[in-house]
Amino acid sequence: MLRGFYTATAGMISQQRRMELLSNNLSNANTPGYKADQSSLRAFPEMLLSKLDATSVPTTKPLKFAQNQQIGPINTGVYVQDIAPKFSQGDMRPTGNDTDLAILNQTLPENASVFFTVENTDGTPRYTRNGNFTLDSQGYLTTNNGLYVLDENNNRIQINSGSFTLQPDGTILVDNTPQARIGIALANNANELIRDGNGLFRASEGQQLTNANNNPNISFQIMQGHIERSNVDSAQTMADMTSAYRAFEANQKIIQAYDMSMQKAANEIGRIN
Repeated sequence: MLRGFYTATAGMISQQRRMELLSNNLSNANTPGYKADQSSLRAFPEMLLSKLDATSVPTTKPLKFAQNQQIGPINTGVYVQDIAPKFSQGDMRPTGNDTDLAILNQTLPENASVFFTVENTDGTPRYTRNGNFTLDSQGYLTTNNGLYVLDENNNRIQINSGSFTLQPDGTILVDNTPQARIGIALANNANELIRDGNGLFRASEGQQLTNANNNPNISFQIMQGHIERSNVDSAQTMADMTSAYRAFEANQKIIQAYDMSMQKAANEIGRIN
């Protein structure tokens, strides 16, 4: 019975974490470039039960237990094994703002994805799909959080004009003169990237992102005056939240049933009248 308490509790904790993940996805349904997190549940390793043989029980009387007789496997619950973003393409929404940029995936290897490259506050690169950019007072192209957008040579992009034109390959034209080219990074396995807050990702230890601008094996297009919407499916997320809540509630009722049984065993069984 005590083992049942732990199994049901593990189920409640897993569903609580799943509910937190789904709630975060839903709250970012309107965040440009946001990639929804997805989780996977896994059972704890099973244990194999077997009967004790006669030599394992301290007694003076002979026992008739069958030696090494297996009872069967027992499971001790589930846990959230992994949480990883889903890097599928989000819908494109036109804004009419010249500084709003969006990456349209065309030909990419499986599990690969491309990102804008920005400079973090500590000078290290970060990667994002949120192209809701702006120009600061000095004409630098930045994110809404003030991080500098980098070109293909990892330099900051300064535009000496309030308006510019962007070609599909990311080249910025001012008065029909090339000014810079937006730096696009390729992650061959985007699942290895680590979330860094505010829609940013960073490379994991040992992971190298390459320059995607001149890679002949992939193709993408940068669209000016558009932003990529979140890939969160709000309707499906709401359905998953309902499922997680019901699973949490079911485990809660199991614990209540075990608690009532324990109470009955402690207070009624073996009572001396």
